[in-house]
Amino acid sequence: DIVAVVNAAAKAGFHAIEPWIMEIDRYTAGGGALKDLGKRIADAGLTVEGAIAFNSFLDDDDARRAAAMERLKVDMDKVAQIGGRHIAAPPGKSGVGVSLENAARYYRDALEMGEKAGVQPLLELWGTHPLLGPLSNGIHVAVGAGRADASLLLDVFHLYKSGTPFVALRQINGASLHLMHLNDYPQAADRVTLNDGSRIYPGDGVAPLGQILRDLRDSGFRGYLSLELFNKEYWARSADENLKNAMEKIRATVRSAVA
Repeated sequence: DIVAVVNAAAKAGFHAIEPWIMEIDRYTAGGGALKDLGKRIADAGLTVEGAIAFNSFLDDDDARRAAAMERLKVDMDKVAQIGGRHIAAPPGKSGVGVSLENAARYYRDALEMGEKAGVQPLLELWGTHPLLGPLSNGIHVAVGAGRADASLLLDVFHLYKSGTPFVALRQINGASLHLMHLNDYPQAADRVTLNDGSRIYPGDGVAPLGQILRDLRDSGFRGYLSLELFNKEYWARSADENLKNAMEKIRATVRSAVA
Protein backbone atom coordinates (compact mmCIF):
# COMPACT_ATOMS: atom_id res chain seq x y z
CA ASP A 1 0.00 0.00 0.00
CA ILE A 2 1.09 3.57 -0.53
CA VAL A 3 1.95 4.23 3.13
CA ALA A 4 4.38 1.30 3.02
CA VAL A 5 5.73 2.62 -0.29
CA VAL A 6 6.42 6.00 1.29
CA ASN A 7 8.22 4.45 4.25
CA ALA A 8 10.30 2.11 2.08
CA ALA A 9 11.26 4.85 -0.39
CA ALA A 10 12.38 7.15 2.40
CA LYS A 11 14.38 4.37 4.04
CA ALA A 12 16.19 3.65 0.76
CA GLY A 13 17.21 7.29 0.35
CA PHE A 14 14.87 8.41 -2.41
CA HIS A 15 14.02 12.11 -2.48
CA ALA A 16 10.56 11.83 -3.99
CA ILE A 17 7.84 9.48 -5.19
CA GLU A 18 5.69 9.27 -8.31
CA PRO A 19 2.61 7.36 -7.11
CA TRP A 20 0.02 5.70 -9.28
CA ILE A 21 -3.49 7.14 -9.10
CA MET A 22 -4.77 3.63 -8.35
CA GLU A 23 -2.55 3.55 -5.23
CA ILE A 24 -4.07 6.83 -4.07
CA ASP A 25 -7.58 5.52 -4.77
CA ARG A 26 -6.96 2.36 -2.74
CA TYR A 27 -5.82 4.53 0.15
CA THR A 28 -8.99 6.63 0.14
CA ALA A 29 -11.19 3.55 -0.44
CA GLY A 30 -9.75 2.20 2.80
CA GLY A 31 -10.85 5.31 4.66
CA GLY A 32 -7.66 7.38 4.35
CA ALA A 33 -7.75 11.14 3.86
CA LEU A 34 -5.60 12.70 1.14
CA LYS A 35 -4.43 15.54 3.37
CA ASP A 36 -3.18 12.97 5.89
CA LEU A 37 -1.37 11.11 3.12
CA GLY A 38 0.27 14.34 2.01
CA LYS A 39 1.47 14.94 5.57
CA ARG A 40 2.86 11.39 5.80
CA ILE A 41 4.84 11.95 2.62
CA ALA A 42 6.20 15.29 3.79
CA ASP A 43 7.03 13.95 7.25
CA ALA A 44 9.04 11.17 5.57
CA GLY A 45 11.16 13.82 3.88
CA LEU A 46 9.73 13.13 0.44
CA THR A 47 7.97 15.19 -2.20
CA VAL A 48 5.44 14.14 -4.84
CA GLU A 49 7.08 14.99 -8.16
CA GLY A 50 4.61 13.27 -10.42
CA ALA A 51 1.74 10.80 -10.60
CA ILE A 52 0.99 7.96 -13.00
CA ALA A 53 -2.44 8.30 -14.60
CA PHE A 54 -4.11 6.77 -17.63
CA ASN A 55 -6.77 9.33 -18.56
CA SER A 56 -6.05 9.78 -22.25
CA PHE A 57 -6.72 13.24 -23.64
CA LEU A 58 -5.86 11.99 -27.13
CA ASP A 59 -9.21 11.31 -28.78
CA ASP A 60 -11.05 12.97 -31.66
CA ASP A 61 -14.38 11.80 -30.29
CA ASP A 62 -15.69 14.82 -28.38
CA ALA A 63 -17.71 12.83 -25.84
CA ARG A 64 -14.93 10.38 -25.01
CA ARG A 65 -12.36 13.16 -24.79
CA ALA A 66 -14.62 15.22 -22.51
CA ALA A 67 -15.06 12.23 -20.19
CA ALA A 68 -11.31 11.59 -20.15
CA MET A 69 -10.61 15.25 -19.41
CA GLU A 70 -13.07 15.18 -16.53
CA ARG A 71 -11.29 12.15 -15.06
CA LEU A 72 -7.97 13.92 -15.52
CA LYS A 73 -9.36 16.93 -13.67
CA VAL A 74 -10.44 14.71 -10.77
CA ASP A 75 -7.04 13.03 -10.69
CA MET A 76 -5.29 16.40 -10.73
CA ASP A 77 -7.23 17.34 -7.61
CA LYS A 78 -6.09 14.13 -5.87
CA VAL A 79 -2.47 14.89 -6.72
CA ALA A 80 -2.81 18.48 -5.52
CA GLN A 81 -4.24 17.34 -2.19
CA ILE A 82 -1.15 15.24 -1.44
CA GLY A 83 1.19 18.07 -2.41
CA GLY A 84 1.98 17.01 -5.97
CA ARG A 85 2.54 19.37 -8.89
CA HIS A 86 2.71 17.12 -11.95
CA ILE A 87 0.72 14.29 -13.51
CA ALA A 88 1.38 12.04 -16.49
CA ALA A 89 -0.68 12.67 -19.62
CA PRO A 90 -0.08 9.55 -21.76
CA PRO A 91 -1.64 8.79 -25.13
CA GLY A 92 -3.30 5.63 -23.85
CA LYS A 93 -4.74 3.15 -26.32
CA SER A 94 -6.63 5.80 -28.24
CA GLY A 95 -5.46 8.47 -30.66
CA VAL A 96 -4.41 6.20 -33.50
CA GLY A 97 -6.04 8.42 -36.12
CA VAL A 98 -5.49 11.76 -34.38
CA SER A 99 -3.40 14.34 -36.25
CA LEU A 100 -0.40 15.98 -34.62
CA GLU A 101 -2.18 19.34 -34.87
CA ASN A 102 -5.22 18.03 -32.99
CA ALA A 103 -2.99 16.33 -30.42
CA ALA A 104 -1.31 19.69 -29.79
CA ARG A 105 -4.71 21.35 -29.34
CA TYR A 106 -5.90 18.67 -26.94
CA TYR A 107 -2.68 18.87 -24.93
CA ARG A 108 -3.05 22.65 -24.74
CA ASP A 109 -6.53 22.12 -23.25
CA ALA A 110 -5.01 19.79 -20.63
CA LEU A 111 -2.34 22.36 -19.79
CA GLU A 112 -4.95 25.09 -19.36
CA MET A 113 -6.94 22.85 -17.05
CA GLY A 114 -3.80 21.97 -15.13
CA GLU A 115 -2.94 25.63 -14.65
CA LYS A 116 -6.25 26.12 -12.84
CA ALA A 117 -5.73 22.98 -10.76
CA GLY A 118 -2.11 23.75 -9.91
CA VAL A 119 -0.96 20.42 -11.38
CA GLN A 120 1.00 20.36 -14.65
CA PRO A 121 0.24 17.52 -17.09
CA LEU A 122 3.40 16.04 -18.59
CA LEU A 123 3.07 14.71 -22.14
CA GLU A 124 4.19 11.09 -21.80
CA LEU A 125 5.49 9.20 -24.82
CA TRP A 126 4.85 5.46 -25.13
CA GLY A 127 7.28 3.64 -27.39
CA THR A 128 4.70 1.48 -29.15
CA HIS A 129 2.13 4.23 -29.74
CA PRO A 130 1.89 5.12 -33.45
CA LEU A 131 1.48 8.85 -32.79
CA LEU A 132 3.01 9.69 -29.42
CA GLY A 133 5.86 7.22 -29.53
CA PRO A 134 8.70 8.89 -31.45
CA LEU A 135 10.37 11.86 -29.81
CA SER A 136 9.95 13.89 -33.01
CA ASN A 137 6.17 13.68 -32.70
CA GLY A 138 6.28 14.54 -29.00
CA ILE A 139 8.32 17.64 -29.80
CA HIS A 140 5.81 18.60 -32.50
CA VAL A 141 2.89 18.36 -30.08
CA ALA A 142 4.68 20.15 -27.24
CA VAL A 143 5.70 23.01 -29.51
CA GLY A 144 2.30 23.10 -31.18
CA ALA A 145 0.56 23.46 -27.82
CA GLY A 146 1.93 27.00 -27.77
CA ARG A 147 2.43 27.16 -24.03
CA ALA A 148 5.59 27.70 -22.00
CA ASP A 149 4.52 24.99 -19.52
CA ALA A 150 4.43 22.23 -22.15
CA SER A 151 6.71 19.42 -20.97
CA LEU A 152 7.53 15.92 -22.14
CA LEU A 153 7.73 12.88 -19.88
CA LEU A 154 10.38 10.64 -21.42
CA ASP A 155 11.45 7.08 -20.65
CA VAL A 156 14.70 5.42 -21.71
CA PHE A 157 12.95 2.16 -22.65
CA HIS A 158 10.12 3.89 -24.51
CA LEU A 159 12.53 6.00 -26.53
CA TYR A 160 14.34 2.84 -27.56
CA LYS A 161 11.10 1.02 -28.44
CA SER A 162 9.95 3.93 -30.59
CA GLY A 163 13.09 3.79 -32.69
CA THR A 164 14.13 7.28 -31.63
CA PRO A 165 17.93 7.70 -31.85
CA PHE A 166 19.14 8.83 -28.44
CA VAL A 167 21.26 11.56 -30.03
CA ALA A 168 17.93 13.29 -30.73
CA LEU A 169 17.81 14.27 -27.04
CA ARG A 170 20.30 16.99 -27.96
CA GLN A 171 17.53 18.72 -29.91
CA ILE A 172 15.34 19.46 -26.91
CA ASN A 173 15.52 21.95 -24.06
CA GLY A 174 16.33 19.83 -21.03
CA ALA A 175 15.34 22.67 -18.72
CA SER A 176 11.72 22.19 -19.80
CA LEU A 177 11.71 18.56 -18.60
CA HIS A 178 10.69 17.81 -15.04
CA LEU A 179 10.82 14.00 -14.96
CA MET A 180 12.74 11.31 -16.79
CA HIS A 181 11.81 7.66 -16.33
CA LEU A 182 15.06 5.79 -15.79
CA ASN A 183 15.60 2.13 -16.63
CA ASP A 184 17.67 -0.10 -18.91
CA TYR A 185 17.07 -2.90 -21.38
CA PRO A 186 18.94 -6.09 -22.35
CA GLN A 187 20.66 -6.80 -25.65
CA ALA A 188 18.12 -7.96 -28.23
CA ALA A 189 18.38 -8.84 -31.91
CA ASP A 190 15.16 -6.90 -32.49
CA ARG A 191 13.69 -4.30 -30.12
CA VAL A 192 10.20 -5.47 -31.12
CA THR A 193 10.76 -8.59 -29.00
CA LEU A 194 11.14 -6.51 -25.83
CA ASN A 195 8.13 -5.52 -23.72
CA ASP A 196 7.49 -3.56 -20.52
CA GLY A 197 8.62 -6.52 -18.43
CA SER A 198 12.00 -6.46 -20.16
CA ARG A 199 13.05 -3.30 -18.33
CA ILE A 200 15.92 -3.80 -15.89
CA TYR A 201 17.92 -1.78 -13.39
CA PRO A 202 19.98 1.11 -14.78
CA GLY A 203 23.45 -0.12 -15.66
CA ASP A 204 22.44 -3.77 -16.02
CA GLY A 205 21.69 -3.51 -19.74
CA VAL A 206 22.98 -1.98 -22.94
CA ALA A 207 21.27 1.42 -23.03
CA PRO A 208 23.81 4.26 -23.55
CA LEU A 209 22.87 5.80 -20.22
CA GLY A 210 26.11 7.71 -19.86
CA GLN A 211 25.56 9.61 -23.09
CA ILE A 212 21.84 10.03 -22.38
CA LEU A 213 22.46 11.58 -18.97
CA ARG A 214 25.28 13.80 -20.21
CA ASP A 215 23.18 15.09 -23.11
CA LEU A 216 20.28 15.79 -20.77
CA ARG A 217 22.55 17.60 -18.33
CA ASP A 218 24.18 19.65 -21.06
CA SER A 219 20.78 20.64 -22.44
CA GLY A 220 19.76 22.03 -19.05
CA PHE A 221 17.93 19.11 -17.42
CA ARG A 222 17.88 19.43 -13.64
CA GLY A 223 14.74 17.40 -12.99
CA TYR A 224 14.04 14.09 -11.31
CA LEU A 225 15.09 10.60 -12.37
CA SER A 226 12.16 8.31 -11.62
CA LEU A 227 12.79 4.57 -11.64
CA GLU A 228 10.13 2.68 -13.60
CA LEU A 229 10.34 -1.10 -13.91
CA PHE A 230 7.84 -3.89 -14.56
CA ASN A 231 10.23 -6.83 -14.38
CA LYS A 232 8.53 -9.81 -12.74
CA GLU A 233 11.86 -11.35 -11.79
CA TYR A 234 12.25 -8.58 -9.23
CA TRP A 235 8.88 -9.32 -7.65
CA ALA A 236 10.30 -12.29 -5.75
CA ARG A 237 12.53 -9.92 -3.80
CA SER A 238 11.50 -7.72 -0.91
CA ALA A 239 10.66 -4.07 -1.47
CA ASP A 240 13.60 -3.04 0.70
CA GLU A 241 16.04 -5.15 -1.33
CA ASN A 242 14.72 -3.84 -4.64
CA LEU A 243 14.84 -0.21 -3.53
CA LYS A 244 18.33 -0.58 -2.04
CA ASN A 245 19.59 -2.15 -5.27
CA ALA A 246 17.84 0.51 -7.32
CA MET A 247 19.32 3.42 -5.41
CA GLU A 248 22.83 1.98 -5.59
CA LYS A 249 22.54 1.39 -9.34
CA ILE A 250 21.01 4.81 -10.03
CA ARG A 251 23.79 6.58 -8.14
CA ALA A 252 26.50 4.49 -9.79
CA THR A 253 25.04 5.17 -13.24
CA VAL A 254 24.80 8.92 -12.68
CA ARG A 255 28.27 9.17 -11.15
CA SER A 256 29.78 7.24 -14.04
CA ALA A 257 27.98 9.43 -16.56
CA VAL A 258 29.07 12.78 -15.15
CA ALA A 259 32.53 11.86 -13.83
